[in-house]
Parts: sequence; C-alpha cells; structure tokens
Amino acid sequence: MTNTTAPAVGIGPFSRSDLIVLIGALVLTVGAGVTAFVPSGQVVPFVLSAGAVALLASVVGRSVDQLGDRFGPGATGVLQSALGNLPELFIALFALRAGLVTVVQAALIGSILANLLLVLGLSFVVGGLKHGVQRLDSHRARETAVLMVLSVAAMLVPSLTALMHTPAEGHETTLSVITSVVLLVLFFVGLPGSLRRHRSSDAGARPGSSDEAVVREEAESEAEGPHWPLWLALGMLVASAAGAAFVSDWFVRALEPAMATFHISEAFAGLVIVAIAGNAVENVVGIQLAAQNRAEYAFSVIINSPLQIALVLAPLLVILSTTLGLTPLTLVFPPMLVVSVALAVLLAVFITFDGESTWMEGATLLGLYALIAASFWWG
Repeated sequence: MTNTTAPAVGIGPFSRSDLIVLIGALVLTVGAGVTAFVPSGQVVPFVLSAGAVALLASVVGRSVDQLGDRFGPGATGVLQSALGNLPELFIALFALRAGLVTVVQAALIGSILANLLLVLGLSFVVGGLKHGVQRLDSHRARETAVLMVLSVAAMLVPSLTALMHTPAEGHETTLSVITSVVLLVLFFVGLPGSLRRHRSSDAGARPGSSDEAVVREEAESEAEGPHWPLWLALGMLVASAAGAAFVSDWFVRALEPAMATFHISEAFAGLVIVAIAGNAVENVVGIQLAAQNRAEYAFSVIINSPLQIALVLAPLLVILSTTLGLTPLTLVFPPMLVVSVALAVLLAVFITFDGESTWMEGATLLGLYALIAASFWWG
C-alpha cells in the first residue's frame, strides 16, 4: 500500500525516502522497546510506539510493493490486500486481547474516515492550490467508488439490524460472522478478475482496469526508485512485520495510560489516534500524486484503502476474534459511527461522479473530519 515518488537517490538499493523511513522506524522501534520495559512515564512510550507503528506500516507497504514488482501489478494488488494492513491487524488483535472493543470498532471506521476525509481532503487542498481544478472523470475512479459503497454497505448490515430492532437484533455475533464470510468470499472472487484485468491492460486495455497496483504503476512510472533484490524485499517484509507485531503490543499497552493522562475516550482513541497511526505514512502517496496533478490516480489509490478495510481487515478481525478466544468483535457499530462513515462514503462518491475536485472541497472534507473527531472526544 505504500511507495513514494522520490527520485532514485540514496545508497545501494535504497532511495533517500527509503533510508529516512527505515532509519526512523529502527530508531523509534528501539525507543519504544526500551520505554516499554523501563519506566518512562505515560506519554513517551505512547508517542514512540505510535510513531514506530506508523513507520513500520510504511516499511511493510514498501516491501510488498517491491515483491509485487517481480510478479506484476496484479499480484502486487493481491499482496497489498493480504499484507498491507498487517500493523493495523496486529494493533486490533492486541486491543481485543485487552478488551478494548470500542477502540477496535472506532479504529476500523476511523481508518475509512481518515482516508475519505483527511487524506482525500489534503490531496484536494494540495492539488487544488497548486494546479487549480483537477479532473476525476475516469471509469476506473467511478468503478472503485461504487465497489467501495457496496462493500461498506454490506459491512454495515449488522448495525442496521440492531438500530432498526429487527428479529436479527439478538444475533449480532452470528450475523457478523456471516457478513464477514460473505465479504471475504467477495474479495477472493475478485482476485482472478484483478489478475485478468492486468493481463488485458498489458495488451492495451489498461484504461478499463480498477486494480490499485496498475494505478500505482502508471502513477509512479515517471519517478521510480531503485529495486530491492528479492532476498532483501522478503527480509524487510519479515522484519517489519515482526517488528510491527511487537510494537503493536507495546502501543496498546501504552494506549490505556495515555488515554487516562489526556482524558481521551476509547472512541476518540480508536477513531483518530489508532487509525492515523496505522495509515498516515502509507497514504502520503495519494497527496503526492495530487501534487503532481494526477488527481485520478490519487483518488483511486486513496479510496482503495477503505475498500481493503471493508473487504479484508474488518471481516478477518471478526473471524479471528471468535476463533482465537479474544473479546468477540461484531460489526454492530454505534449509531454515530454508522452515520459518520455513511456520510464519508457518500461524499466520496458524489465528488467522483461530479468529475472534478477543488481545494475548497478538500478544505470542507478536512473540516468535516475535524468535527466528527471532535464529536467523539467525550466518547
């Protein structure tokens, strides 16, 4: 899910941005490890572990992209969906082990909101101020937006049954598991189509493809960084995934004292802090693409992240929470979370079908994100 458009300047197989992220991830991971076992107050361990999670998420994404280069963009899309959300998955599992169900539910919705309001808003502001009105009128963007609406709608069905007091209201866990299985089946059913679309794009039909990896390949072809050897890409993926597992545990352990210190509710912590920690660095690419006046590519990359959350991450967490003996996670979200994500998805689709973006639209999205975040400060 990551990569950057930095020029190929660095040391050996690493670009300059690679080195910055790798060194930062190493320093913050070591710092988070030390403060996890040495008394360091309630704020420092939280800040260091949150920063380490963000940079490790970027390293995971870069490693996945480098591996995908060996197999083509179609396979890269599969790897991104399967492995790109590992840090978020680890954080959620450790939070469920600690009984922080509200944090996990808010983080799932918060990740969608962070992409559709915060990151998309920033990309519109940056692109609009630099290039004026930007065009989003592409078949690929509309296709991905519609698929996102359908996926998020399916994810919210258990919530609707509870809010409307239907006969299924007392069977939230069972319905959540059924919904999760359906979403995962939809994801796996779509994989062969992604690979076929990539093969057809090689033959000249690229404009009809909605595959995120194809989007990234086109968008980054002008400023591609150095390629990592296969052994290095595999090693970085294993190391960053292992590091993310440890740091996620430290992050969750530091989260509760930090919430008490800053008087932050579980809902706000999940909706804003956890969501941004797992997504911020890896989604910088969308803002970079908008700054390069590649608004269609930026939009497609940004909205593919919430699509993966709805189709893969959320259903996987529901199933794992029941099979691993953790605190059960259901897809029955509080009403305000349901309304917030519905607004975000509808706005993203409206902007897509409108066919253009402006910096003022971006500023409005940022304002809406700030208001939604503020409404969860007290719980």
